[in-house]
Amino acid sequence: METNQKQRSYFAKVYSRFSLRGLIFFVAAAAFFCFSVLPVVYMAASSFVSEQGAFSLENYKELLSFDERRRALLLNSTALGFGAACLSTLIGVPLGFLLARVEFTFKKLWRFVLLVPLVIPPYIFALAWVLMLGRLEPEIAYSLIGAIIVLGLCFYPLPMLAAEAAFRQVDRRMEEAALLAASPFRAFWQITMPLIAPVVSAVFLIVFVLSVAEFGVPGLLRVRVFTTEVFTAFAALYDIGAATALAVPASFVTLLAAIFAAKLLGEKTLIGRRQNLAAANSTRGVFRLALLAGAYIVLVAAVLLPILTLSSEAFAVRSLSKVVLDSAAAIANSLLLSAIGAGLVVVISVVLGYARSRAKTNRGWFADVVFLVIFAVPSTVVGVGIIALWNRGGLETIYTSQAIIVVGYLARFTPVAALIFGGIVRQIPHSIEEAAAISGANWLRVFGRIVLPNMKNGIAGVWLITFIFTFGELGTTLLVAPPGETTLPVRIYTLIANTPPSEVAALALLQIAVILLPLAFLILWRKPKKRTA
Repeated sequence: METNQKQRSYFAKVYSRFSLRGLIFFVAAAAFFCFSVLPVVYMAASSFVSEQGAFSLENYKELLSFDERRRALLLNSTALGFGAACLSTLIGVPLGFLLARVEFTFKKLWRFVLLVPLVIPPYIFALAWVLMLGRLEPEIAYSLIGAIIVLGLCFYPLPMLAAEAAFRQVDRRMEEAALLAASPFRAFWQITMPLIAPVVSAVFLIVFVLSVAEFGVPGLLRVRVFTTEVFTAFAALYDIGAATALAVPASFVTLLAAIFAAKLLGEKTLIGRRQNLAAANSTRGVFRLALLAGAYIVLVAAVLLPILTLSSEAFAVRSLSKVVLDSAAAIANSLLLSAIGAGLVVVISVVLGYARSRAKTNRGWFADVVFLVIFAVPSTVVGVGIIALWNRGGLETIYTSQAIIVVGYLARFTPVAALIFGGIVRQIPHSIEEAAAISGANWLRVFGRIVLPNMKNGIAGVWLITFIFTFGELGTTLLVAPPGETTLPVRIYTLIANTPPSEVAALALLQIAVILLPLAFLILWRKPKKRTA
Protein backbone atom coordinates (compact mmCIF):
# COMPACT_ATOMS: atom_id res chain seq x y z
CA MET A 1 0.00 0.00 0.00
CA GLU A 2 2.79 2.41 0.95
CA THR A 3 4.73 1.45 -2.20
CA ASN A 4 1.74 2.21 -4.42
CA GLN A 5 1.29 5.58 -2.72
CA LYS A 6 4.95 6.44 -3.32
CA GLN A 7 4.62 5.43 -6.96
CA ARG A 8 1.52 7.62 -7.41
CA SER A 9 3.34 10.52 -5.72
CA TYR A 10 6.35 10.04 -7.98
CA PHE A 11 4.26 9.91 -11.18
CA ALA A 12 2.24 12.93 -10.05
CA LYS A 13 5.46 14.89 -9.55
CA VAL A 14 6.77 13.82 -12.99
CA TYR A 15 3.42 14.70 -14.60
CA SER A 16 3.36 18.16 -12.95
CA ARG A 17 6.91 18.89 -14.12
CA PHE A 18 6.14 17.71 -17.64
CA SER A 19 2.91 19.72 -17.76
CA LEU A 20 4.58 22.91 -16.55
CA ARG A 21 7.45 22.66 -19.00
CA GLY A 22 5.17 21.50 -21.79
CA LEU A 23 2.79 24.39 -21.22
CA ILE A 24 5.58 26.97 -21.43
CA PHE A 25 7.00 25.33 -24.56
CA PHE A 26 3.53 25.19 -26.09
CA VAL A 27 2.85 28.89 -25.46
CA ALA A 28 6.20 29.90 -26.96
CA ALA A 29 5.72 27.61 -29.98
CA ALA A 30 2.16 28.89 -30.47
CA ALA A 31 3.38 32.50 -30.39
CA PHE A 32 6.11 31.68 -32.91
CA PHE A 33 3.60 29.95 -35.17
CA CYS A 34 1.04 32.78 -34.96
CA PHE A 35 3.48 35.64 -35.46
CA SER A 36 6.18 34.15 -37.72
CA VAL A 37 4.84 31.07 -39.50
CA LEU A 38 1.12 31.70 -39.96
CA PRO A 39 1.41 34.89 -42.07
CA VAL A 40 3.65 33.09 -44.57
CA VAL A 41 1.48 29.95 -44.61
CA TYR A 42 -1.72 31.98 -44.91
CA MET A 43 -0.32 34.06 -47.76
CA ALA A 44 0.82 30.93 -49.60
CA ALA A 45 -2.56 29.23 -49.13
CA SER A 46 -4.54 32.30 -50.23
CA SER A 47 -2.64 32.41 -53.52
CA PHE A 48 -4.47 29.21 -54.54
CA VAL A 49 -7.91 30.76 -53.97
CA SER A 50 -9.73 32.70 -56.66
CA GLU A 51 -11.85 35.81 -56.11
CA GLN A 52 -14.92 33.54 -55.98
CA GLY A 53 -13.37 31.49 -53.15
CA ALA A 54 -12.63 28.38 -55.22
CA PHE A 55 -9.33 26.58 -55.73
CA SER A 56 -7.40 28.14 -58.62
CA LEU A 57 -3.94 28.13 -60.18
CA GLU A 58 -4.54 31.41 -61.98
CA ASN A 59 -1.85 33.21 -60.01
CA TYR A 60 0.70 30.56 -60.99
CA LYS A 61 0.05 30.38 -64.73
CA GLU A 62 2.73 32.94 -65.47
CA LEU A 63 5.04 31.26 -62.97
CA LEU A 64 4.60 27.88 -64.65
CA SER A 65 5.25 29.43 -68.05
CA PHE A 66 8.38 31.10 -66.62
CA ASP A 67 8.38 33.99 -69.06
CA GLU A 68 11.30 36.27 -69.84
CA ARG A 69 10.38 38.72 -67.08
CA ARG A 70 10.46 36.07 -64.38
CA ARG A 71 13.67 34.59 -65.74
CA ALA A 72 15.26 38.04 -65.48
CA LEU A 73 13.99 38.44 -61.90
CA LEU A 74 15.33 35.03 -60.89
CA LEU A 75 18.66 35.72 -62.57
CA ASN A 76 18.99 39.12 -60.89
CA SER A 77 18.00 37.77 -57.46
CA THR A 78 20.35 34.79 -57.69
CA ALA A 79 23.22 36.91 -59.02
CA LEU A 80 22.68 39.44 -56.25
CA GLY A 81 22.79 36.75 -53.56
CA PHE A 82 25.72 34.83 -55.03
CA GLY A 83 27.78 37.93 -55.78
CA ALA A 84 27.23 39.45 -52.34
CA ALA A 85 28.04 36.12 -50.64
CA CYS A 86 31.26 35.74 -52.66
CA LEU A 87 32.41 39.30 -51.96
CA SER A 88 31.59 39.15 -48.25
CA THR A 89 33.39 35.80 -47.89
CA LEU A 90 36.48 37.01 -49.75
CA ILE A 91 36.62 39.99 -47.40
CA GLY A 92 35.52 38.32 -44.18
CA VAL A 93 37.64 35.15 -44.06
CA PRO A 94 41.04 36.93 -44.23
CA LEU A 95 39.82 39.41 -41.62
CA GLY A 96 38.76 36.49 -39.42
CA PHE A 97 42.24 35.02 -39.77
CA LEU A 98 43.72 38.41 -38.88
CA LEU A 99 41.67 38.67 -35.68
CA ALA A 100 42.32 35.06 -34.67
CA ARG A 101 45.98 34.54 -35.56
CA VAL A 102 47.75 37.91 -35.74
CA GLU A 103 48.90 39.94 -32.75
CA PHE A 104 48.43 43.71 -33.12
CA THR A 105 47.47 46.63 -30.91
CA PHE A 106 43.89 47.78 -30.30
CA LYS A 107 42.45 44.48 -31.54
CA LYS A 108 39.23 44.95 -29.57
CA LEU A 109 38.69 48.37 -31.13
CA TRP A 110 39.43 47.01 -34.59
CA ARG A 111 36.89 44.20 -34.10
CA PHE A 112 34.26 46.74 -33.07
CA VAL A 113 34.93 49.05 -36.03
CA LEU A 114 34.93 46.17 -38.51
CA LEU A 115 31.54 45.05 -37.12
CA VAL A 116 29.92 48.42 -37.85
CA PRO A 117 28.58 47.53 -41.35
CA LEU A 118 26.65 44.57 -39.94
CA VAL A 119 24.55 46.63 -37.54
CA ILE A 120 23.84 49.61 -39.79
CA PRO A 121 20.84 48.99 -42.06
CA PRO A 122 21.94 48.17 -45.62
CA TYR A 123 19.75 50.86 -47.15
CA ILE A 124 21.82 53.48 -45.25
CA PHE A 125 24.92 52.21 -47.06
CA ALA A 126 22.98 52.23 -50.33
CA LEU A 127 22.08 55.87 -49.66
CA ALA A 128 25.74 56.73 -49.07
CA TRP A 129 26.65 54.79 -52.24
CA VAL A 130 24.17 56.86 -54.25
CA LEU A 131 25.49 60.11 -52.78
CA MET A 132 29.06 59.08 -53.64
CA LEU A 133 28.52 57.85 -57.21
CA GLY A 134 24.98 58.75 -58.19
CA ARG A 135 25.93 62.10 -59.70
CA LEU A 136 29.26 61.03 -61.24
CA GLU A 137 28.64 57.48 -62.41
CA PRO A 138 24.88 56.79 -62.26
CA GLU A 139 25.20 53.70 -64.47
CA ILE A 140 27.45 52.10 -61.85
CA ALA A 141 25.59 53.44 -58.82
CA TYR A 142 22.18 52.24 -60.01
CA SER A 143 23.12 48.74 -61.12
CA LEU A 144 23.25 45.12 -60.08
CA ILE A 145 27.02 45.42 -59.60
CA GLY A 146 26.46 48.37 -57.27
CA ALA A 147 23.94 46.38 -55.22
CA ILE A 148 26.37 43.44 -54.97
CA ILE A 149 29.15 45.72 -53.73
CA VAL A 150 26.91 47.40 -51.15
CA LEU A 151 25.57 44.11 -49.76
CA GLY A 152 29.01 42.49 -49.82
CA LEU A 153 30.40 45.35 -47.73
CA CYS A 154 27.39 45.19 -45.40
CA PHE A 155 27.51 41.44 -44.71
CA TYR A 156 31.26 40.66 -44.60
CA PRO A 157 31.25 40.76 -40.74
CA LEU A 158 29.26 37.50 -40.71
CA PRO A 159 31.97 35.39 -42.40
CA MET A 160 34.56 37.40 -40.49
CA LEU A 161 33.12 36.41 -37.11
CA ALA A 162 32.51 32.82 -38.18
CA ALA A 163 36.03 32.46 -39.59
CA GLU A 164 37.60 34.00 -36.48
CA ALA A 165 35.76 31.56 -34.23
CA ALA A 166 36.65 28.63 -36.49
CA PHE A 167 40.34 29.56 -36.72
CA ARG A 168 40.52 29.79 -32.92
CA GLN A 169 39.05 26.30 -32.58
CA VAL A 170 41.41 24.50 -34.96
CA ASP A 171 43.79 22.18 -33.11
CA ARG A 172 47.21 23.82 -33.59
CA ARG A 173 48.98 20.49 -33.13
CA MET A 174 47.60 19.30 -36.47
CA GLU A 175 49.01 22.39 -38.21
CA GLU A 176 52.37 22.04 -36.46
CA ALA A 177 52.60 18.39 -37.52
CA ALA A 178 51.84 19.37 -41.14
CA LEU A 179 54.57 22.03 -41.06
CA LEU A 180 57.17 19.29 -40.47
CA ALA A 181 56.60 18.00 -44.01
CA ALA A 182 55.03 20.90 -45.91
CA SER A 183 55.32 24.64 -46.43
CA PRO A 184 53.11 26.98 -44.37
CA PHE A 185 51.01 27.79 -47.44
CA ARG A 186 50.41 24.12 -48.25
CA ALA A 187 49.66 23.26 -44.62
CA PHE A 188 47.14 26.09 -44.47
CA TRP A 189 45.26 25.01 -47.59
CA GLN A 190 45.36 21.27 -46.94
CA ILE A 191 44.87 21.20 -43.16
CA THR A 192 43.39 24.44 -41.82
CA MET A 193 40.99 25.38 -44.61
CA PRO A 194 39.27 21.95 -44.83
CA LEU A 195 38.64 22.12 -41.07
CA ILE A 196 36.91 25.51 -41.23
CA ALA A 197 35.25 24.93 -44.63
CA PRO A 198 31.88 23.71 -43.24
CA VAL A 199 31.47 26.84 -41.10
CA VAL A 200 32.54 29.18 -43.90
CA SER A 201 30.27 27.41 -46.40
CA ALA A 202 27.28 27.65 -44.06
CA VAL A 203 27.83 31.37 -43.48
CA PHE A 204 28.24 31.83 -47.25
CA LEU A 205 24.77 30.35 -47.71
CA ILE A 206 23.34 32.51 -44.92
CA VAL A 207 24.70 35.66 -46.59
CA PHE A 208 23.23 34.43 -49.88
CA VAL A 209 19.83 34.05 -48.22
CA LEU A 210 20.00 37.47 -46.57
CA SER A 211 20.98 39.12 -49.84
CA VAL A 212 18.19 37.47 -51.83
CA ALA A 213 15.70 38.56 -49.15
CA GLU A 214 16.99 42.16 -49.01
CA PHE A 215 14.56 44.87 -50.13
CA GLY A 216 16.04 48.27 -49.26
CA VAL A 217 19.26 48.09 -51.31
CA PRO A 218 17.79 46.89 -54.64
CA GLY A 219 14.84 49.22 -54.07
CA LEU A 220 17.07 52.28 -53.70
CA LEU A 221 19.45 51.25 -56.49
CA ARG A 222 16.57 50.45 -58.87
CA VAL A 223 17.53 46.82 -59.35
CA ARG A 224 14.58 44.61 -60.24
CA VAL A 225 14.54 41.54 -58.04
CA PHE A 226 11.76 39.46 -56.53
CA THR A 227 11.55 41.45 -53.29
CA THR A 228 10.98 44.74 -55.12
CA GLU A 229 8.46 43.14 -57.50
CA VAL A 230 6.49 41.69 -54.57
CA PHE A 231 6.31 45.15 -53.02
CA THR A 232 5.16 46.67 -56.32
CA ALA A 233 2.55 43.98 -56.92
CA PHE A 234 1.00 44.59 -53.53
CA ALA A 235 1.51 48.31 -52.96
CA ALA A 236 0.38 49.33 -56.45
CA LEU A 237 -2.21 46.64 -57.26
CA TYR A 238 -3.07 45.17 -53.84
CA ASP A 239 -2.83 41.74 -55.45
CA ILE A 240 -1.88 39.25 -52.73
CA GLY A 241 -2.05 36.25 -55.06
CA ALA A 242 0.27 37.80 -57.63
CA ALA A 243 2.66 38.94 -54.90
CA THR A 244 2.82 35.40 -53.51
CA ALA A 245 3.37 33.84 -56.91
CA LEU A 246 6.21 36.30 -57.52
CA ALA A 247 7.83 35.25 -54.24
CA VAL A 248 7.83 31.50 -54.99
CA PRO A 249 11.03 31.20 -57.10
CA ALA A 250 13.18 33.22 -54.69
CA SER A 251 11.62 31.43 -51.72
CA PHE A 252 12.48 28.06 -53.25
CA VAL A 253 16.11 29.10 -53.78
CA THR A 254 16.43 30.43 -50.22
CA LEU A 255 14.75 27.28 -48.86
CA LEU A 256 17.43 25.09 -50.44
CA ALA A 257 20.19 27.40 -49.19
CA ALA A 258 18.76 27.41 -45.65
CA ILE A 259 18.53 23.60 -45.55
CA PHE A 260 22.13 23.20 -46.70
CA ALA A 261 23.29 25.84 -44.20
CA ALA A 262 21.55 24.07 -41.32
CA LYS A 263 23.04 20.74 -42.43
CA LEU A 264 26.56 22.19 -42.59
CA LEU A 265 26.28 23.86 -39.20
CA GLY A 266 24.85 20.78 -37.52
CA GLU A 267 24.75 20.87 -33.74
CA LYS A 268 27.49 23.47 -33.39
CA THR A 269 29.22 26.14 -35.41
CA LEU A 270 32.66 25.66 -33.88
CA ILE A 271 35.11 22.83 -34.34
CA GLY A 272 37.99 21.33 -32.44
CA ARG A 273 38.77 22.86 -29.08
CA ARG A 274 39.75 26.34 -27.93
CA GLN A 275 43.44 27.02 -28.16
CA ASN A 276 45.60 29.34 -26.12
CA LEU A 277 45.44 32.72 -27.86
CA ALA A 278 49.13 33.41 -27.34
CA ALA A 279 50.03 30.17 -29.11
CA ALA A 280 47.96 31.15 -32.10
CA ASN A 281 49.63 34.52 -32.66
CA SER A 282 52.32 33.20 -34.97
CA THR A 283 51.75 35.05 -38.25
CA ARG A 284 54.62 37.37 -39.07
CA GLY A 285 56.33 39.12 -41.97
CA VAL A 286 54.88 40.16 -45.31
CA PHE A 287 51.67 38.17 -44.86
CA ARG A 288 50.91 40.00 -41.62
CA LEU A 289 51.47 43.37 -43.30
CA ALA A 290 49.23 42.34 -46.21
CA LEU A 291 46.41 41.37 -43.82
CA LEU A 292 46.69 44.64 -41.92
CA ALA A 293 46.74 46.62 -45.19
CA GLY A 294 43.62 44.78 -46.30
CA ALA A 295 41.92 45.62 -43.00
CA TYR A 296 42.71 49.30 -43.53
CA ILE A 297 41.23 49.18 -47.04
CA VAL A 298 38.04 47.53 -45.76
CA LEU A 299 37.83 50.05 -42.93
CA VAL A 300 38.00 52.94 -45.40
CA ALA A 301 35.63 51.45 -47.99
CA ALA A 302 32.99 49.99 -45.67
CA VAL A 303 33.02 52.37 -42.70
CA LEU A 304 34.82 55.68 -43.19
CA LEU A 305 33.73 56.56 -46.74
CA PRO A 306 29.99 55.98 -46.18
CA ILE A 307 29.96 57.88 -42.87
CA LEU A 308 32.10 60.73 -44.24
CA THR A 309 29.87 60.98 -47.31
CA LEU A 310 26.75 61.23 -45.20
CA SER A 311 28.46 63.71 -42.87
CA SER A 312 29.62 65.99 -45.66
CA GLU A 313 26.14 65.99 -47.16
CA ALA A 314 24.51 66.62 -43.77
CA PHE A 315 26.66 69.73 -43.20
CA ALA A 316 24.67 71.43 -45.96
CA VAL A 317 21.40 71.18 -44.03
CA ARG A 318 19.98 74.58 -43.15
CA SER A 319 18.51 73.71 -39.78
CA LEU A 320 19.44 70.47 -38.09
CA SER A 321 17.04 71.12 -35.23
CA LYS A 322 14.14 71.52 -37.68
CA VAL A 323 15.00 68.25 -39.39
CA VAL A 324 15.06 66.43 -36.04
CA LEU A 325 11.85 68.07 -34.82
CA ASP A 326 10.02 67.23 -38.05
CA SER A 327 10.99 63.60 -37.56
CA ALA A 328 10.59 63.54 -33.75
CA ALA A 329 7.48 61.36 -33.87
CA ALA A 330 9.16 58.82 -36.15
CA ILE A 331 12.27 58.74 -33.94
CA ALA A 332 10.20 58.26 -30.78
CA ASN A 333 8.14 55.53 -32.45
CA SER A 334 11.26 53.68 -33.54
CA LEU A 335 12.85 53.81 -30.09
CA LEU A 336 9.70 52.72 -28.25
CA LEU A 337 8.52 50.06 -30.67
CA SER A 338 12.02 48.62 -31.11
CA ALA A 339 12.48 48.33 -27.33
CA ILE A 340 9.09 46.62 -26.92
CA GLY A 341 9.63 44.39 -29.93
CA ALA A 342 13.10 43.33 -28.79
CA GLY A 343 11.77 42.49 -25.33
CA LEU A 344 8.94 40.33 -26.68
CA VAL A 345 11.27 38.61 -29.13
CA VAL A 346 13.64 37.71 -26.28
CA VAL A 347 10.83 36.35 -24.08
CA ILE A 348 9.55 34.03 -26.83
CA SER A 349 12.86 33.04 -28.38
CA VAL A 350 14.68 32.23 -25.13
CA VAL A 351 12.15 29.43 -24.53
CA LEU A 352 12.32 28.29 -28.17
CA GLY A 353 16.12 28.32 -28.08
CA TYR A 354 16.16 26.27 -24.87
CA ALA A 355 13.72 23.73 -26.30
CA ARG A 356 15.76 23.47 -29.49
CA SER A 357 19.06 22.99 -27.63
CA ARG A 358 17.65 20.16 -25.48
CA ALA A 359 15.87 18.43 -28.36
CA LYS A 360 17.09 15.26 -30.03
CA THR A 361 19.47 15.70 -32.94
CA ASN A 362 16.91 15.12 -35.71
CA ARG A 363 14.31 17.38 -34.13
CA GLY A 364 16.91 20.04 -33.43
CA TRP A 365 18.10 20.01 -37.03
CA PHE A 366 14.52 20.31 -38.25
CA ALA A 367 13.95 23.26 -35.88
CA ASP A 368 17.08 24.96 -37.24
CA VAL A 369 15.79 24.55 -40.78
CA VAL A 370 12.41 26.02 -39.83
CA PHE A 371 14.04 29.00 -38.09
CA LEU A 372 16.37 29.66 -41.03
CA VAL A 373 13.64 29.28 -43.65
CA ILE A 374 11.23 31.62 -41.86
CA PHE A 375 13.98 34.17 -41.28
CA ALA A 376 14.94 33.88 -44.97
CA VAL A 377 11.46 34.86 -46.16
CA PRO A 378 11.79 38.34 -47.72
CA SER A 379 10.58 41.16 -45.51
CA THR A 380 8.10 42.34 -48.15
CA VAL A 381 6.56 38.85 -48.30
CA VAL A 382 6.22 38.84 -44.51
CA GLY A 383 4.57 42.26 -44.65
CA VAL A 384 2.03 41.15 -47.24
CA GLY A 385 1.27 38.02 -45.21
CA ILE A 386 0.70 40.04 -42.04
CA ILE A 387 -1.70 42.37 -43.85
CA ALA A 388 -3.62 39.45 -45.37
CA LEU A 389 -3.91 37.71 -42.00
CA TRP A 390 -4.56 40.63 -39.63
CA ASN A 391 -6.72 42.87 -41.83
CA ARG A 392 -10.05 41.37 -40.78
CA GLY A 393 -12.90 41.84 -38.38
CA GLY A 394 -12.07 41.49 -34.71
CA LEU A 395 -8.42 42.45 -35.19
CA GLU A 396 -8.90 46.10 -36.16
CA THR A 397 -7.54 47.34 -32.84
CA ILE A 398 -4.16 45.76 -33.56
CA TYR A 399 -4.13 46.24 -37.33
CA THR A 400 -4.89 49.97 -37.20
CA SER A 401 -2.43 50.75 -34.39
CA GLN A 402 1.32 50.74 -33.87
CA ALA A 403 0.97 47.23 -32.43
CA ILE A 404 0.98 45.83 -35.97
CA ILE A 405 4.55 47.13 -36.37
CA VAL A 406 5.57 45.13 -33.28
CA VAL A 407 3.85 42.11 -34.84
CA GLY A 408 6.08 42.64 -37.87
CA TYR A 409 9.16 42.73 -35.65
CA LEU A 410 8.12 39.47 -33.98
CA ALA A 411 7.53 37.84 -37.35
CA ARG A 412 10.92 38.89 -38.72
CA PHE A 413 13.32 38.43 -35.81
CA THR A 414 12.00 35.70 -33.49
CA PRO A 415 13.52 32.91 -35.66
CA VAL A 416 17.07 34.32 -35.67
CA ALA A 417 16.92 35.11 -31.94
CA ALA A 418 15.82 31.52 -31.25
CA LEU A 419 18.80 30.25 -33.28
CA ILE A 420 21.18 32.39 -31.24
CA PHE A 421 19.67 31.30 -27.93
CA GLY A 422 19.90 27.67 -29.04
CA GLY A 423 23.65 28.10 -29.41
CA ILE A 424 23.93 29.88 -26.06
CA VAL A 425 22.03 27.18 -24.14
CA ARG A 426 24.18 24.45 -25.69
CA GLN A 427 27.15 25.99 -23.88
CA ILE A 428 25.44 25.30 -20.51
CA PRO A 429 26.15 21.72 -19.33
CA HIS A 430 22.98 19.68 -19.13
CA SER A 431 24.42 17.90 -16.10
CA ILE A 432 23.85 21.02 -13.98
CA GLU A 433 20.11 20.85 -14.63
CA GLU A 434 20.06 17.12 -14.02
CA ALA A 435 21.80 17.57 -10.66
CA ALA A 436 19.27 20.20 -9.61
CA ALA A 437 16.37 17.99 -10.70
CA ILE A 438 17.74 15.05 -8.71
CA SER A 439 17.86 17.37 -5.67
CA GLY A 440 14.11 17.90 -6.04
CA ALA A 441 13.91 21.23 -7.87
CA ASN A 442 11.11 21.46 -10.40
CA TRP A 443 11.79 22.50 -14.00
CA LEU A 444 10.60 26.08 -13.61
CA ARG A 445 12.92 26.60 -10.64
CA VAL A 446 15.84 25.03 -12.52
CA PHE A 447 15.15 27.22 -15.54
CA GLY A 448 14.76 30.38 -13.47
CA ARG A 449 17.57 29.82 -10.96
CA ILE A 450 20.19 28.05 -13.10
CA VAL A 451 19.61 28.39 -16.84
CA LEU A 452 18.58 32.05 -17.06
CA PRO A 453 21.36 33.37 -14.74
CA ASN A 454 23.91 31.55 -16.91
CA MET A 455 22.37 33.23 -19.95
CA LYS A 456 22.15 36.79 -18.63
CA ASN A 457 24.96 38.14 -20.79
CA GLY A 458 23.55 36.36 -23.81
CA ILE A 459 20.06 37.69 -23.10
CA ALA A 460 21.36 41.25 -22.89
CA GLY A 461 23.33 40.76 -26.10
CA VAL A 462 20.39 39.27 -28.01
CA TRP A 463 18.10 42.06 -26.81
CA LEU A 464 20.58 44.65 -28.03
CA ILE A 465 21.07 42.89 -31.39
CA THR A 466 17.31 42.58 -31.85
CA PHE A 467 16.81 46.23 -30.90
CA ILE A 468 19.38 47.25 -33.52
CA PHE A 469 17.74 45.15 -36.23
CA THR A 470 14.20 46.27 -35.37
CA PHE A 471 15.35 49.88 -35.25
CA GLY A 472 16.56 49.52 -38.83
CA GLU A 473 13.77 47.27 -40.18
CA LEU A 474 12.30 48.63 -43.41
CA GLY A 475 10.59 46.16 -45.76
CA THR A 476 7.88 44.79 -43.46
CA THR A 477 7.30 48.08 -41.62
CA LEU A 478 6.92 49.98 -44.90
CA LEU A 479 3.92 47.79 -45.73
CA VAL A 480 2.22 47.29 -42.36
CA ALA A 481 2.62 50.76 -40.77
CA PRO A 482 -0.85 52.34 -40.37
CA PRO A 483 -1.56 55.70 -42.05
CA GLY A 484 -0.09 58.53 -40.00
CA GLU A 485 2.21 56.16 -38.10
CA THR A 486 5.80 55.74 -39.18
CA THR A 487 9.27 54.82 -37.99
CA LEU A 488 12.61 56.43 -38.71
CA PRO A 489 13.63 53.92 -41.45
CA VAL A 490 10.29 54.36 -43.23
CA ARG A 491 10.55 58.14 -43.00
CA ILE A 492 14.11 58.14 -44.39
CA TYR A 493 13.11 55.83 -47.25
CA THR A 494 10.07 57.90 -48.20
CA LEU A 495 11.94 61.22 -47.96
CA ILE A 496 14.69 60.17 -50.37
CA ALA A 497 12.64 60.87 -53.50
CA ASN A 498 11.37 64.36 -52.68
CA THR A 499 13.58 65.83 -49.94
CA PRO A 500 17.00 67.52 -50.15
CA PRO A 501 19.77 64.93 -49.73
CA SER A 502 21.23 66.91 -46.83
CA GLU A 503 18.15 66.33 -44.67
CA VAL A 504 18.03 62.63 -45.50
CA ALA A 505 21.76 62.31 -44.73
CA ALA A 506 21.27 64.02 -41.37
CA LEU A 507 18.53 61.56 -40.39
CA ALA A 508 20.68 58.65 -41.58
CA LEU A 509 23.55 59.83 -39.37
CA LEU A 510 21.15 60.10 -36.44
CA GLN A 511 20.07 56.52 -36.98
CA ILE A 512 23.71 55.38 -37.14
CA ALA A 513 24.46 57.18 -33.86
CA VAL A 514 21.50 55.58 -32.06
CA ILE A 515 22.71 52.15 -33.20
CA LEU A 516 26.43 52.51 -32.51
CA LEU A 517 26.40 54.16 -29.09
CA PRO A 518 24.86 51.27 -27.11
CA LEU A 519 26.83 48.73 -29.16
CA ALA A 520 30.09 50.51 -28.40
CA PHE A 521 29.23 50.59 -24.70
CA LEU A 522 28.50 46.86 -24.69
CA ILE A 523 31.66 45.84 -26.55
CA LEU A 524 34.27 48.27 -25.28
CA TRP A 525 33.25 48.61 -21.64
CA ARG A 526 32.11 45.13 -20.71
CA LYS A 527 34.07 43.42 -17.93
CA PRO A 528 36.62 40.91 -19.22
CA LYS A 529 36.26 37.34 -18.03
CA LYS A 530 38.70 36.23 -15.38
CA ARG A 531 41.25 33.78 -16.66
CA THR A 532 41.73 30.56 -14.81
CA ALA A 533 45.13 29.08 -14.38
